Amino acid sequence: MPDIPLTTLVLLCLAAGGAGWIDAVVGGGGLIQLPALLLGLPHLPTAYVLGTNKAVSIVGTGAAAVTYTRKTRIDLKTAFRIGGAAAVGSLVGASFAAGIDSAVLRPLIMVVLLTVLGFVLFRPAFGAAPATGPVSRQRVLVAILVAGSGIGFYDGLIGPGTGTFLVIALAAILHLDLVAASATTKIVNVCTNLGALVMFSYHGTVFWQLAALMAAFNLTGGLLGARMALKRGSGFVRGVLLVVVVGLVVKLANDQWFS
Repeated sequence: MPDIPLTTLVLLCLAAGGAGWIDAVVGGGGLIQLPALLLGLPHLPTAYVLGTNKAVSIVGTGAAAVTYTRKTRIDLKTAFRIGGAAAVGSLVGASFAAGIDSAVLRPLIMVVLLTVLGFVLFRPAFGAAPATGPVSRQRVLVAILVAGSGIGFYDGLIGPGTGTFLVIALAAILHLDLVAASATTKIVNVCTNLGALVMFSYHGTVFWQLAALMAAFNLTGGLLGARMALKRGSGFVRGVLLVVVVGLVVKLANDQWFS
C-alpha cells in the first residue's frame, strides 16, 4: 500500500462511507469515491485507482444486496441473468480500461444523463407504481442486453454512475418501482464489480490493504442506505436519484471543459 497521510486516509474512508450510502439508495457512489481516490492519490496509476475502487465498492454493494433481498421481493432469477451478462460485460470493459481515453466518452454520457434527468423530472409517476404481473421474456432479454452487457461494459471501462444507469434502465424496461429497481440493481452491480475486479486482480492493480480499510466504511454506508430506502420508499429514492444525476452531469461538465 502506498504511504498515505493520516488526513488523506480519513477523508478517503469518509468518502467510501458516503459512496456506500448513495450506492445502496440509487447508485452513483462512484461520483464520490472514485474522485476522492484520484484526488487523494494523484500520483497513483489510473489502473490501481480503478482496481482499488472496485475492491471497495463490491463490499458495500454486496451488503446492500443482502439487505434488500431479505426485506423486499426481488425476481432473483431475472436479476442473476442480467447480472451474469453484466459480469461478462464488465470484465471485457475492464480489459480495455487502460487503453481508452474516458474523455472521448464524456460528451455521450452527458447527453444520456441529461435525457435521464429530463425523463425523471417530467415523468413524476416514473418508478412510483409497483410492477403488475410477470415480466415478458422480451423485456427480460432487452434488460440482459442493455442493463447487463451494455451497462456492465461501461462499469468495467469507467464506472461512475453505473448504479444510476441500472436503476433507470431496470425501472423503464422491467416496469419496476424505484425501490425494486434499486434492489435488483444491487445484485447486478455486485456482478459488474466482480467481473471488473477479477480483471484488475489478475493484473495486480489493487491495493488490498487500503481497499479493506475503506471497505469497512463503504459497508456501513451501504447497510444504512439500503435500510433507509426500504423504509422511506420510492419517493425518497426518486429525490436522491435526481440529486445524483445532477451531480454526475456537473462532474462530467467540469471534467470535460474546466479541468
